[in-house]
Amino acid sequence: MPNNLNSQGTYEKAIFAGGCFWCMDHPFEKLYGVVEVASGYTGGHTENPTYEEVCSGRTGHTEAVQITFDPSRVSYKELLDVFWRQINPTDPGGQFFDRGSTYRTAIFYHSEEQKRLAEKSKDELETSGPFGKNIVTDIVKATFFFKAEDCHQKYYQKNSERYKQYRNGSGRDQYLFKIWGTPREVSNNSAADTKYSKPTEEVLREKLTSLQYTVTQEGGTEKPFDNEFCDNEKDGIYVDIVSGEPLFSSHDKFDSGTGWPSFTRPLAPENIIEAEDNSFLMKRTELKSKHANSHLGHVFDDGPSPTGLRYCMNSASLRFIPKEDLEKEGYVEFINLFEK
Repeated sequence: MPNNLNSQGTYEKAIFAGGCFWCMDHPFEKLYGVVEVASGYTGGHTENPTYEEVCSGRTGHTEAVQITFDPSRVSYKELLDVFWRQINPTDPGGQFFDRGSTYRTAIFYHSEEQKRLAEKSKDELETSGPFGKNIVTDIVKATFFFKAEDCHQKYYQKNSERYKQYRNGSGRDQYLFKIWGTPREVSNNSAADTKYSKPTEEVLREKLTSLQYTVTQEGGTEKPFDNEFCDNEKDGIYVDIVSGEPLFSSHDKFDSGTGWPSFTRPLAPENIIEAEDNSFLMKRTELKSKHANSHLGHVFDDGPSPTGLRYCMNSASLRFIPKEDLEKEGYVEFINLFEK
């Protein structure tokens, strides 16, 4: 059973600095093709700096995010497009109310091709962009990237209320709306937002089996090992049984030994919502589909590399679309995942 995210094993990294890294990971995590987003420090002269040391300004580091991505699913140019829409690239003194070189904007390139694309995108914004001022964002060669402390990873999830207060108070969103006129969150699969919906209760009762209804609508759990997709090894994608929104790919499926279909990451992260689940005297992260609000399963941090995550799903929440049926079923955008 495949457990790799890319059959060719070709992943690339991108590093962007856009002020406080709390605000920079979420937009990239939503992109189809992004494997991991890590908050951290780069561009300084000391090893393994702490948050306090970086904030002091004495280490020379800049807060940044490092993105691991599958170039067959998302291009570096798309990442650049998202980056520019998160920042004020005309501010040489920091970002919003975070001041100093620690919060400067910069693109740290890993290859000459990344450098070329970054410079091209900067030039295009300089001549035809909406800013009205010179763009001062640096484009420099990437050096060592040091991951920040665990408390700073996915801060928008771990401390959502404080994050919202900070973000609103910083003025970032107000500025971005003024410049772009659209929300800050960007998705390269946004067409899905209008394509999938939840049927009425009457249709659900008719469409779903009793087990599917119990799992998706009432948060139930099916039996391990005795379910439809635990041992499925065919190529294709898994969609929400209720709405049809795409959720997972067979390329990301692995045998976790738990008896439930498990994946290392979502196929379309923008279609999955995380929620805290404190049932059964445990603290877990529940997963629901965005459009249908179906209960899917849970995510755990005991999975294989490169993500280290295990998305443990209920077969009863899923429908499998074989690769040969993708076009017929209306999922033509995923055909290239299974082409040699």
